[in-house]
Formats: sequence, C-alpha cells, structure tokens
Amino acid sequence: MNALAWLIPAALFLGLLGLAAFLWSLRSGQFDDLEGAAWRAIDDEDEPG
Repeated sequence: MNALAWLIPAALFLGLLGLAAFLWSLRSGQFDDLEGAAWRAIDDEDEPG
C-alpha cells in the first residue's frame, strides 16, 4: 500500500509532463509540415553550389 502512495502521484506527474511536452511541440510548430520533411529526407538531387 505504501508503494501506491508514491506510484500514483509519480504516474500523474509523468503524464502531465508528457502532455505539457506535447502541447509545447504543437505550439512551437513541430508538426506543421510533415510531408515536406519526409520528401526532403529522400530527395537525392544535388543542387549546384
């Protein structure tokens, strides 16, 4: 029973931390252009420098 006394608050804290990180990533634009990043990763054209 003592283990539950600290496991439940720890789980809630980690869940809220994950939610905060997800919301931060949404607000900072991490998921704005999913298709463009995928195509840039496989694009093999050499641009003249």
